[in-house]
Amino acid sequence: MRVMLKATLDTDKGNDAIRGGKMPQIMQEAMEKLKPEAAYFGPMGGRRTCFLVFDMQDSSQLPPALEPFLNDLNAEVEVCPIMNSDDLRKGLSQLR
Repeated sequence: MRVMLKATLDTDKGNDAIRGGKMPQIMQEAMEKLKPEAAYFGPMGGRRTCFLVFDMQDSSQLPPALEPFLNDLNAEVEVCPIMNSDDLRKGLSQLR
């Protein structure tokens, strides 16, 4: 299932990770683990935020996907199922 992870980083923890040089490593490890089809980064509500779209084969993938953001960056994390236009078209065709 395609899901979108939104991680809103704690400012102090993010600052510490940047100053300590750990932010690139944290993000690289997250990218390697999740292999997102899309990844976007920017400020939202005045805080560093990332959006990652990836395929979650099993719900057991959730803890390892979230922990780097929770443990290392004290982030607020949300995960929701999403669709691309092909998925939507396929889903809507089943309503007939």
